[in-house]
Amino acid sequence: MKISYNFAFFDEGSKREIRRAALKAVAIPGYQVPFASREMPIARGWGTGGLQLTLSLIGKDDVIKVIDQGSDESVNAVNIKKLIKKTTGVEQTEKTSKASIIQSRHRIPEVPLNEEQILVLQVPIPEPLRLVEPSEYKTKRLHAENDYSGAWLMLFEQIMKYGSMSTGADHPVLVYGRYVMAPSPIPRFDNPKLTCSKALILLGAGREKKIYAVPPYTEVVSLAFDDYPFRVESFENKKCRICGATEVFMDEIIDEKTGMASYQCNDTSYCLKKLNNSADNQGGDISERI
Repeated sequence: MKISYNFAFFDEGSKREIRRAALKAVAIPGYQVPFASREMPIARGWGTGGLQLTLSLIGKDDVIKVIDQGSDESVNAVNIKKLIKKTTGVEQTEKTSKASIIQSRHRIPEVPLNEEQILVLQVPIPEPLRLVEPSEYKTKRLHAENDYSGAWLMLFEQIMKYGSMSTGADHPVLVYGRYVMAPSPIPRFDNPKLTCSKALILLGAGREKKIYAVPPYTEVVSLAFDDYPFRVESFENKKCRICGATEVFMDEIIDEKTGMASYQCNDTSYCLKKLNNSADNQGGDISERI
């Protein structure tokens, strides 16, 4: 028996409710807007918050790109793309510059985004104060009172214990000088891409039932102390073993036989684009370099 879905899976009332929450989030940058998170044909924790945003915003003329930790072909990304394709039929792409909506888990693409694009980030834990305050009631009150001493204390304890801020990902940020926000588990390397981004950035947490946003051209500052400034991961003197790229976020690859370390672009789409450009300029065969 053939099952017929409404366009983008949800009924129109559900889409409107999610869009209203997204509009409120855009109007109050960094503020966590509660919403009625819907049941999805994927488990909570696998990107349901981001997917609900994407399905509520997508139109028939949109082009969608889905990535998971920089990869277009991971299990999470492939299954989300299958659901979007089955319920919308919209065009899919791996090229960042071609997509109108980009849904991502744990990365912001290396290719700069433009004003015509929307970046949707999947979020597991939207509350930046959760590690220091388990009570939802109390964290809401702390946000209302602009009291973020707990977040500063967490960073101070890291410095005392490790000698530097040790947040490998999800480093808290101050949005528009008011709300401290969890930027989703993106690496510190991606935090600077949040500030004054040309694209609208929407963040959705399905399990926690929260939506929040960074509107275009909004100032976003990573929390740091004057004597311990915020620093991104360093890949100085390192380059991608495939395309030769530098100054991008890379994965360390350990050869099982030799134990030697090499590096590779985390953003597979960026790596392929640079490799294609290099092959065109040199007249070489891409397959020889992979």
